[in-house]
Amino acid sequence: MPRPSTSDGPTPGSAADLVPDADPVEVARTIVLRQLSARARSRSQLEQALARRGVPDDVAAQVLDRFTELGYVDDAAFAESWVQSRQQGRGLARRALAYELRQKGIDDDTARGALDALDPDDERAAAVALVRKRMSSLRNQPDDVKVRRLSGMLARKGYPPGVARGVVREALHGESAELLEGADPD
Repeated sequence: MPRPSTSDGPTPGSAADLVPDADPVEVARTIVLRQLSARARSRSQLEQALARRGVPDDVAAQVLDRFTELGYVDDAAFAESWVQSRQQGRGLARRALAYELRQKGIDDDTARGALDALDPDDERAAAVALVRKRMSSLRNQPDDVKVRRLSGMLARKGYPPGVARGVVREALHGESAELLEGADPD
């Protein structure tokens, strides 16, 4: 049976609702520890989690400042880890990674620092790997369809048009060379 909501008391599911008369600082610490035990999070994500649970802003700031001081909340380390993971695992380019970091509440300077660690050669190699992987599913398609689909995939991953165009052109040229090598001479 759902609990009735009153305007005078805490909302159901809020931090104060967890344990009556609980110390808000302890409640906030518990929430932050649970969030961080699942995976690394940015300070902004933790602030949002505390706000959703009804933790007062001043208490949230106090607890997050202490966790930052202890090194458990570090937006720069979070951004670097996020960039490495998403670039290697999903093949995302700088633009897509910058967007994701903004969504996570990472400020532009911190994001720029993490993105500057990306090697342009590694980024291009990731684009080449994505195209090669996708080429097998497009073998029987006309070249214009291949170009459109591969370019669209790279654009969604955040690659600039010049990089996408060059990588797709190289892939199609390489595929044509493979076909010519495999052809029987007359």
